[in-house]
Amino acid sequence: MDIVYKRSVITEIYYNKIISSTLFSMNEHTIEDRFANIIGDSEKMRQVFSLIERVCDADTTVLVRGESGTGKELIAQALHYHGSRRDGPFVPVNCGAIPGELLESELFGHEKGAFTHAIRTRMGRFELADGGTVFLDEISEMSPMLQVKLLRVLQERQFERIGGTKTIHSDFRVVAATNRDLEEEVRKGTFREDLYYRLNVIPIESPPLRDRADDIDLLVDHFIDKFTATKRKRISGVSAEAMACLRRYQWPGNVRELENVVERMVILSMEEELTVDDLPERLLESSGDNSSASVDLGEIPAEGFVLSAVVAEFEKRLILQALAQTGWVKNRAAKLLNVNRTTLIEKLKRYEITDPAAAEQ
Repeated sequence: MDIVYKRSVITEIYYNKIISSTLFSMNEHTIEDRFANIIGDSEKMRQVFSLIERVCDADTTVLVRGESGTGKELIAQALHYHGSRRDGPFVPVNCGAIPGELLESELFGHEKGAFTHAIRTRMGRFELADGGTVFLDEISEMSPMLQVKLLRVLQERQFERIGGTKTIHSDFRVVAATNRDLEEEVRKGTFREDLYYRLNVIPIESPPLRDRADDIDLLVDHFIDKFTATKRKRISGVSAEAMACLRRYQWPGNVRELENVVERMVILSMEEELTVDDLPERLLESSGDNSSASVDLGEIPAEGFVLSAVVAEFEKRLILQALAQTGWVKNRAAKLLNVNRTTLIEKLKRYEITDPAAAEQ
């Protein structure tokens, strides 16, 4: 009889169950529920939770780094709502979603008449965050001009509205996030080095889902509960075969992609048990065993081959695959290959591998 992975509150390991219950007591109606969906019991996530516990009460700037879909904003919320500023506002700003010409007004505010259509005085996000936290998501998208202004704000905690002369003081903490390699952006000259060091006082890495595959069962369980409630479906669990496919998939879109897949499965399923038939085709195509230990090299040709050349070609293919999988972020590609970044750089030069995006510029 096939094993079915049943939903159970026993397996739902929430953030408040991992961190000390004496420090983070929670109930179903508190404001901390906003990040209760940080779910995981893997070693990678335990390290994240431990770091949040140690720095949540500090006013020090934090830089959350990680791929898209890994939950960087949830980490920022955890830092705010479990810290000493929990009673103040949490003010998020997506620097990549707001056009550059409008972002300055969003951050600093403007005075009436400062520019066309400025029909009234408006407070900026830094001013609104007085006593709380400003979360600057996708900080790498900020223009060089705004980077200069942000550096001054981080240093002095004061600024002027656009079109104004009055200096405004505001007491806020900054948590920034990025899915890019900021060291690389500094080297390319697109991000200020002094701002990078000002932001990167306490870095927190939000691990990709492929690096914490042990959490997939817990996350699937949670998302089934979520969508059976909102979609009014009755789902008892997931078949062992389907769960195995979910575990083997590399999840380039991370937790966000997993959530979308589970939502799709819950909506389309005609049965109470989610099966392989409910999985998207891309998961079935990619869920084969990709372990290096099981690579079939085929039969060696009778005439033989030059071992060094074959090994070099295989190594080059693996490097290209790691770079593509990490969006050409060299630090993360090096981690994926378990080599030092400098070693990876040397191999890129040796094989004359260049970022295709950089070549187009």
